[in-house]
Amino acid sequence: MPRVGLSREKLIEAGASLADREGFAAVTLAALARQFEVKLASLYAHVRNSEDLKTGIALLALDSLADRADAAVSGRAGKEAVAALAEVHRRFAADHPGLFEATRFPLNAEQAAGSGGMRLARAMRAALRGYGLSEADEVHAVRLLGSFFLGFSLLELGGNFAHSQPAPDLSFTRGLEALDATLKTWVKS
Repeated sequence: MPRVGLSREKLIEAGASLADREGFAAVTLAALARQFEVKLASLYAHVRNSEDLKTGIALLALDSLADRADAAVSGRAGKEAVAALAEVHRRFAADHPGLFEATRFPLNAEQAAGSGGMRLARAMRAALRGYGLSEADEVHAVRLLGSFFLGFSLLELGGNFAHSQPAPDLSFTRGLEALDATLKTWVKS
């Protein structure tokens, strides 16, 4: 019988908070059982297993990031939209490092198709409208943008830029300028 007060949503929210405090790898059913002062077995009334819990957290993270991306792109295109999307990813990573990590948790095809990840891809495509890319080239450009957003954010979170000058903000701006220049001169396929 499910414990009063516990629900799938409450476990996912608690797992998301734990991820941001201690890292996504720290999210386990045992850790949540300790947090709620319940027996581990009682959590199985709400989630099938640890993977189910982490999938729920990943979907929550993707939805949260997609909400921010949708708002950032609204009414924008081209360089302005790309810069807004990049900043959304960077800020989300800084504010929610565990959830940012959760956005990369592997989902099956059905889960991915219904996730905020699809909205993120649509937001990136909307940002690319101003560049006049073909549909096929948009796929490559979305992957390029995603790689920059993810890579820069992960390196910055890891402290990899803390040991040298100039400040990471300048490198971030220069990277965005290079992306804009690349997208403006993209060789059409």
